[in-house]
Amino acid sequence: MVNETIVNGGAICESVRRRKDGSLVYVDVSVKKFVDADTGELRILSVEKDVTHIKVLRDSKLMDARFRDLLESTPDGIVMANPTGYIVLANTQAEKLFGYTEGELRGKPVDMLLPERYRHAHVGHRSQYFLQPRKRAMGSGLDLSGLRKDGTEFPIEISLSPLHTEESAFVLSAIRDISERKQIQKELQDSNAELARANLAKDHFLANMSHELRTPLNAIIGFTGTLLMKLPGPLTEEQDKQLRTVQNSGKHLLALINDLLDVTKIESGKVELNRELVDCNAIVEEVAATLRPQAESKGLELLLTVPIMPLLLHTDRRALSQIVINLTSNAIKFSDYGHVHLTLKQHTASDNAAKTVEIAIADTGIGISDEDQAKLFGAFSRVNTSRQKAPEGTGLGLHLSQKLAHALGGKVVCRSELGKGSTFVVAVPEI
Repeated sequence: MVNETIVNGGAICESVRRRKDGSLVYVDVSVKKFVDADTGELRILSVEKDVTHIKVLRDSKLMDARFRDLLESTPDGIVMANPTGYIVLANTQAEKLFGYTEGELRGKPVDMLLPERYRHAHVGHRSQYFLQPRKRAMGSGLDLSGLRKDGTEFPIEISLSPLHTEESAFVLSAIRDISERKQIQKELQDSNAELARANLAKDHFLANMSHELRTPLNAIIGFTGTLLMKLPGPLTEEQDKQLRTVQNSGKHLLALINDLLDVTKIESGKVELNRELVDCNAIVEEVAATLRPQAESKGLELLLTVPIMPLLLHTDRRALSQIVINLTSNAIKFSDYGHVHLTLKQHTASDNAAKTVEIAIADTGIGISDEDQAKLFGAFSRVNTSRQKAPEGTGLGLHLSQKLAHALGGKVVCRSELGKGSTFVVAVPEI
């Protein structure tokens, strides 16, 4: 940047010079030619004078007159600096932000608003910026701090905008105090860390308690079964009834423990899927064979519709089987008459590339209201519990089924009308 004036055969120009430390200064350079009286040689005399302070004050008056009203209307602190790094204008918000009185920042180096550790690097960054000026948006990933007059530091975000006038080039810095946001972020991080520790403790607890609880439960169920088989000797009718109550309660508690562990594994991302080529016909037929005695004991007909040719799908056999078992068991549990119908079919997308297997479980049970459908897949959620002789349940079956379906890349959906039965459909895509 050079402004040159010819005076009496010489020249006076204003220029910007770089100091050894990388900072910039404004100088007036006077150049004059003269002839050496002794040698007769033509010589040039050059004198440079630091006029940075004068230049800053002159620019400050001009910028204040042009932009003061505009900058005072902005909510952020605004600092305008020239290429040498001196402040020519700061609005009231910036003065309050850094703890200075009105006009106190004018003519001061902008580096004084930064902690000492940032200043050396900032000199180079500032000089480089004026060589290639560009806009930088607020919150562009830099972790910065401001320094108040009293020496306290606070986190800030800064946006930069170049400004060119006839007199000089400037940079506008919009500065925002983000102390409150940082505090909220820290509290959230602390809360997340605490939650992570709590989840870890929960996982350890469930893992340990699962062994401690399942071992005696298996013994209770096993020995109860032995007694019911009358291997030790005959039982009275009342003894048989009481033992079956013990056995059923033990099985119910064991199922609850297993469901809890499965849900915990899924939500902590520890569930392991073993994808393989699975015959979906076989899965549906096995589930039907397993649960048909349960259906027939209630007078229900268990119907099955599967394709003639085996329907193959790359998925996790155990997870898909568990979903179908849970949905079919629920259908039987909540149906007092009629039937439960399992239907297996394949859906292919229009581009013939994506294949999805759908298994629908339809029943003639009590149905589900729209209100209850909205909370159907929540953990420990049970519906229709107000009616007499409502079936027992953990409230985890549908929640677990949906979680497993999501792990397989699919989902479970429900179509139901109160008093007219329900249809649950698990859709699993080929991945």
